[in-house]
Amino acid sequence: MDPELEAFVPLFPRADLTDPVADRKKFAELATAVPAPDTADMEIEDRTVPADPDVAVRIYRPHGAQGAVVWLHGGGWIMGDLDTEHPWAARLAAASGQVVISVGYRLAPEDRFPAALDDASAVLSWAVEHAAELGVDPGRIAVGGHSAGAGLAAGLALRARDQQGPQICFQLLNQASLDDRQQTWSARHFTETPWANRSKIAEAWRHYLGSAPASPYAAPARAAELSGLPPAYVATAEFCPNRDEDIEYAVRLLQSGVSVELHQWPGTFHGSHAILSAEVSQRQIAELGAVLHRALAN
Repeated sequence: MDPELEAFVPLFPRADLTDPVADRKKFAELATAVPAPDTADMEIEDRTVPADPDVAVRIYRPHGAQGAVVWLHGGGWIMGDLDTEHPWAARLAAASGQVVISVGYRLAPEDRFPAALDDASAVLSWAVEHAAELGVDPGRIAVGGHSAGAGLAAGLALRARDQQGPQICFQLLNQASLDDRQQTWSARHFTETPWANRSKIAEAWRHYLGSAPASPYAAPARAAELSGLPPAYVATAEFCPNRDEDIEYAVRLLQSGVSVELHQWPGTFHGSHAILSAEVSQRQIAELGAVLHRALAN
């Protein structure tokens, strides 16, 4: 493990997701400890997207943006909101120079699948329809996220393809949660890695799915056909249970004719980019911004 990251491992709070309300509080406390980003060169606006029910979004508008990303936060579909995601959404907007639409989707177990995906779909449609108001090209709308949010983004791309939904130009998948089965080598061997471990991931899927079987829109690794999807950037952490399901998904995308950039970050673990003092974390965040800029501005 990267020594700059390893020093912080004992400080990471443990959350087993058996008490979602308490775990949300811990997650929020962790997010408030992240240094605030510089937002002087962008406009930030809280909006409500009309849907059933309405969806809260926070829009980050850097000057001169050409495209936008519908951005979905992590937290195992159980934790996280617009405030906890603020440090990362703002940094992504600053690093990419593109509009970031952070989505306050409904959380499990109170609202199980497909509630979060429905919210994301409503925001995607709204973003395309309101591209002129956002000051971006409607043909330059991407989806993306981290962890559970990246899984939602991948599911959103599948649904949009299958149901002739809005055109998505790119998908940015960072340490995505894609497979409920937990049968890959990394899922079976990285059972006690920091922040994400086997029992915690199983609990997250249980809260998210309830008693319903996992569909490809919930667990994109289950999709039989990946052709026709948008180009993708897939990033993985070396010591992450999700690592191999993400790599396998990237390879399957490639084999289906989808253009993919895959970056495996050595020495990192799931969510370790939150340790901003580490040089590798700074490179990870800068690269996410650069990738989004290339996808939307060029």
